[in-house]
Amino acid sequence: MQRAVLVGCGAMSKAWFEAARTIGDIDIVGVVDLTRERAEARIAEFGLGAAIASDSLSAVLAKTSPDLLFDVVVPAARHATVAAGLDAGCHVLSEKPMAETMDEARDLVGRARGAGRIHAVVQNRRYLAQIRRIRQLVASGAIGDVTSLHCDFFLGPHFGGFREEMRHVLFLDMAIHTFDAARFLAGDAASAVYAREWEPSNSWYSQGSSAAAIFEFSNGAIFTYRGSWCADGLRTSWESSWRIVGSKGTIVWDGHDDIRAEAVTSGKDGLFSGVTAVEIPPLDASHRIGGHLGVMQDFIAATRGGSAPETAGTENIKSLAMVFGAIQSAETGRRIEITI
Repeated sequence: MQRAVLVGCGAMSKAWFEAARTIGDIDIVGVVDLTRERAEARIAEFGLGAAIASDSLSAVLAKTSPDLLFDVVVPAARHATVAAGLDAGCHVLSEKPMAETMDEARDLVGRARGAGRIHAVVQNRRYLAQIRRIRQLVASGAIGDVTSLHCDFFLGPHFGGFREEMRHVLFLDMAIHTFDAARFLAGDAASAVYAREWEPSNSWYSQGSSAAAIFEFSNGAIFTYRGSWCADGLRTSWESSWRIVGSKGTIVWDGHDDIRAEAVTSGKDGLFSGVTAVEIPPLDASHRIGGHLGVMQDFIAATRGGSAPETAGTENIKSLAMVFGAIQSAETGRRIEITI
C-alpha cells in the first residue's frame, strides 16, 4: 500500500480521487488546500476519514511521510509544491502545465533526478483511445514516414473569469494538449517554431485568443497549427481536426470518432498515384488509455518498479518548450529555435 498526499481541492481534483480509488492500493493520508474546509469536504466525499486535512503542505508531509504527492494546485504554486514533494522523498504526479517558465521546468527535472524520484505530468489527452490508435497506425508504417502534421482548433467558449484576462491564452491554456499530441504522433521533438497571435474584432478575450504556428521537428517533419477560442460556428472538437501526411499515405481524424487513412498502391490514376483505404485497426491491449486514469496508472506502475511514464518531466518539458517557443516567436516576430 502506497501512502499519498493530494494538494489542491478544486474541481479538477475529483478526477484524481476517483482515479486513485480505481487503481487501489493507494492510501490517501493527507489532503491539503488553501481553504481547509475544501480539504475536509473532499475527505468526507471520498470516505477518507483517517486522512489529515490541512492548509499546510509542509505540516502534512512531516506528519505523514508519504510515498506519493498528487499535485493539483494552480500553476503559480506548482514549482514550490513539486519541489516540496521531491525534497520530502515523494514521487510526484502534477497537473499540467509542468511549470510556469522553462527555468522552473528545468529546475524540477534536476530536482527529480537528484532525488532519484519520478516527477510526471498529467498530459491526459494523449491517453485518448483515438490518439493511441493513430499513433499505433503511424508506428506500423502504413503511411510511411511522417512528413507533416496539420491541425485545426476552432471553438468559441465563453469561460468568463481568468482565461478572458490571460495573455497568450490559447497557447498557454489549451495548445499544450495539441502540441503534446503532435509530438506523440510524430515520435519526435520540435526544434524550431514561427508563430503569430492576433485578436479578432469579435473577441471577448484580452490577448492571444487566435494563433497560428509552424513547428519544425528534428527529423524534418513540419507541424502546422491554426486555432481560435473566439470562432463561432462549425466548431472543431476539443481535440482539433487532424491531417497526418506520410511518405506513403495520409491519415485524417475529425477529433471525434472518425479516423480514415489511405496509402499509395502501385500504378497511377491519371495525374495521381493510386491509393487504397487502410483499415484502422482496433487498439492493441498494450496501449493504456483512460485520460487521468491512464496517466496515473502509468505513474503508479513506474513507482512500483515499472518503466518510466511517457509523461515524465524529462519528456513533458519538450511539449512545454513548444508552448514557450511559440509565445516567444509571437512576441518577437522571429523564428525561434527550441531548446530544452
